[in-house]
Amino acid sequence: MATGFIGIYSFELLFPESHSLKEKRMHLRSVKAQLTRRVACSIAEVDHHEVWQRTRLTLACVTREAGEAHRLLDEAERWLAGQDFDLIAHERDLVTLDD
Repeated sequence: MATGFIGIYSFELLFPESHSLKEKRMHLRSVKAQLTRRVACSIAEVDHHEVWQRTRLTLACVTREAGEAHRLLDEAERWLAGQDFDLIAHERDLVTLDD
């Protein structure tokens, strides 16, 4: 019996219109808030902290079923692809404590 699933989605974003770390942080707050509301996930900036136009974020969502985790990751990816910034790299994984 599975103990639950953790969907992990790590991605890099490019904010071409950002000209300072302050502008980048404004974009990041918005992205993180939107994804948290849409996907019910935890999300953190994990790389490129001091770069004005680029960031790497990782989000995680916990579900009872693998299909639900895939659906949430798909939703996050669709939302990101439809925004004004550029999604330049991404990877995803699904893990369970049974692994």
